[in-house]
Amino acid sequence: MRATTLRRWLILVGALLLAVLVGLLYPWLVRGEGLLAARWTQRYWLLLLVLLPLVLWRATLGEDRRTPRLLLGTVAGLRHGPSGLRVTLRDVPGVLRTVALAFFILALGRPINTLRPENLEDSGIDQMLVLDLSGSMKAVMENVPHDLLPLMNRQSPDAPPTRLDAAKAVIRDFISRRKTDRIGVIVFGKDAFVLSPPTLDYQLLDLMVSKMELEVIDGNGTAIGDAVGTAAARLRRSSAKSKAIILLTDGDNNAGRISPEYAADLANKVSAKIFTVQIGDGSMARVYVGRRMLGPSFQNVEFPVNPELLKKLAEKTGGSSYVATDVEALQASFHDVLNKLEKSRFEASVARYEELFPVLLLPGVLLLAIEVLLRAWSLRRFP
Repeated sequence: MRATTLRRWLILVGALLLAVLVGLLYPWLVRGEGLLAARWTQRYWLLLLVLLPLVLWRATLGEDRRTPRLLLGTVAGLRHGPSGLRVTLRDVPGVLRTVALAFFILALGRPINTLRPENLEDSGIDQMLVLDLSGSMKAVMENVPHDLLPLMNRQSPDAPPTRLDAAKAVIRDFISRRKTDRIGVIVFGKDAFVLSPPTLDYQLLDLMVSKMELEVIDGNGTAIGDAVGTAAARLRRSSAKSKAIILLTDGDNNAGRISPEYAADLANKVSAKIFTVQIGDGSMARVYVGRRMLGPSFQNVEFPVNPELLKKLAEKTGGSSYVATDVEALQASFHDVLNKLEKSRFEASVARYEELFPVLLLPGVLLLAIEVLLRAWSLRRFP
């Protein structure tokens, strides 16, 4: 009896290892080490892998516990019961099902691989988008065009869109319309941070912008000077003839180490024009505070702005200044900026991304098909 049990365990483990190796053969031959360096974009699905031991037990050893039993006075007549290769390999279909499920779970994790960057040469503009993430960006901004609604990934669908939601939607729409412009992003509140240097990788840029939320950085301040100075520093090595810094803010400079005037001088040194977009008119703004019994509740808050400063920054660098009181005006401001910039030629590299889930999905489907065929033709269980 012990020898039979040991043999069954050895066959089960051997079949498991063989199924895994066979399943990995195709992905390894097709993508090789790219799988090891893959980035899992939906990694929370991988938590389902912890259930595989239970699935394996349920499909193999657990099958014996569900076999109907009949009380007999003697078992002499069953000494020559089922035996042979079918009994020996009865756990193989369960192993195949478990390994196939593992490949399906890995495919749900959506692995992507960054391919070798390709050098591109085309006409375009180097530009830095400078986005305000200070607390004033939580003010409500209504009348959003229907084409921008899908680009808003608000945390609470019941809350009305904020200025930040509108700014992110317009930026994502702006990025989707670009073909040969290198775009970088700076975010700032009390301090300024580089979200992305100028790049042609619009897919990654869109993903990073969509993830931006208030309170990811210290929003108790508006460091306009630091933000513009950081953007100018990122453009200092650009070889493009046209460079632009597009500043989106709804406040006044009240934090940071660099004055806005000095930041404008830095922009002039790198031949970058500053285009300022003031969100809101500086009057009282509504802030969503929650939902009450009678509906949504708002609070009127005053967020002071400095339109004179923004206009001065634009004029000092040869740019333009805009005021956007609604989302349509904000979107129009971006398009007007591009119309005022001339084209130049540059060489850049763009990273290509490849979805790897198909190479994991195919082995899972094949292993599952083999399991179904074995159960139907050779390794059936009765009843």
